[in-house]
Amino acid sequence: MKRTARAFWLNSPGQGEIRDVGLSDAGEGEVLVRALYSGVSRGTETLVFRGQVPESQHAAMRAPFQEGDFPGPVKYGYLSVGVVEEGPERLLGRTVFCLYPHQTRYVVPVSAVTPVPDGVPAERAVLAGTVETAVNALWDAAPLVGDRIAVVGGGMVGCSVAALLARFPGVRVQLVDADPARAEVAHALGVGFASPGDALGDCDLVVHASATEQGLARSLELLTAEGTVLELSWYGDRKVALPLGEAFHSRRLVIRSSQVGTVSPARASRTYADRLALALDLLADPALDALITGESAFEDLPEVLPKLASGEIPALCHRVRYGHTG
Repeated sequence: MKRTARAFWLNSPGQGEIRDVGLSDAGEGEVLVRALYSGVSRGTETLVFRGQVPESQHAAMRAPFQEGDFPGPVKYGYLSVGVVEEGPERLLGRTVFCLYPHQTRYVVPVSAVTPVPDGVPAERAVLAGTVETAVNALWDAAPLVGDRIAVVGGGMVGCSVAALLARFPGVRVQLVDADPARAEVAHALGVGFASPGDALGDCDLVVHASATEQGLARSLELLTAEGTVLELSWYGDRKVALPLGEAFHSRRLVIRSSQVGTVSPARASRTYADRLALALDLLADPALDALITGESAFEDLPEVLPKLASGEIPALCHRVRYGHTG
């Protein structure tokens, strides 16, 4: 009798369902993983849920094990943590991270899973993909000892960047967000907090992750002369207007993009596997639990995702919990 699993599919923008899907046996060089948790990366996944992936970016935005195509039907997601039930003996029973959509069980190549270090709880390991984005961003940004840095946008990516910057010696780090509730998260991460209007200026580096036009404009205002804005936001199909007149040229400001799809050229000797393994090691820090602000059962995803997309559930990382069936 053919085995099945259960997976979340986006049928069309704004409407998803749980489907039964076929599940093959793990072959040579493969593993069968039973999901324990997955994470909803609110920024990217809600853009997908709303059908806002531009046609020009359909290929670039594909997740590693995505099925279907944008805008739908599509099975999308990339933050899964589970236990290996079939595969090489060295991995049997191990907790692993995989860039897989929301699904109860799945079969993938051995190379697609990364063992979670013993000191990292499975519940926290769902953050690995986002912390990996932050690692790549800081490889791109190359902050220096003593830098004055603002992170504008206290979402999942921005908070991950702030958490890593908190470990740099002598660095002034301030998380900037319009939501005063983010002050509590900033405190847990060990960084300062300010509203956009009260943020400290003269920054050598501003990391922008608010995905708003206003946030990017404010990031430019916070820079010192010859400072850099590292742009981590992805705007989907929205156009952004910027004040590139005024003092932009005379102050020799820089706007630089960063994207996790390519390993930073500054660390060209590192592989994707190296980068992900580093991110998982960094998750030994319990302060990062502050980034997980909500949890629900897998079966509730069709009702939960619309609330995440609308902001009714104001999560950073929303964790999805799996039972032992399916």
